[in-house]
Amino acid sequence: MTSSEMTVGGLIALLSACDPDAPVRQAMNPYFPMAHRLAQVLQSRDETGQTVVYLAEGRDEDAQLGHLPPEVAIALTWQGPVQAPPCRPRRRAGGN
Repeated sequence: MTSSEMTVGGLIALLSACDPDAPVRQAMNPYFPMAHRLAQVLQSRDETGQTVVYLAEGRDEDAQLGHLPPEVAIALTWQGPVQAPPCRPRRRAGGN
């Protein structure tokens, strides 16, 4: 296992600081950030024989919930904060 992979123990530690009644969602696709409902947790073995746990979205058509909230995409560094363009003086009728 590479050191960049999150472990089940690490996930449990992170989740222990969260509201236990909050729904669990999965953030996917950093180029088009979307939120998905989780439906299953599955344990299997990879091609090297190492135990791996998978978090899977549901099969229901409403498993994809829509766009990820911008503050979540920003916190994940999937997108930068967007600032409004600077104000310019409005043009008046007649081109002045």
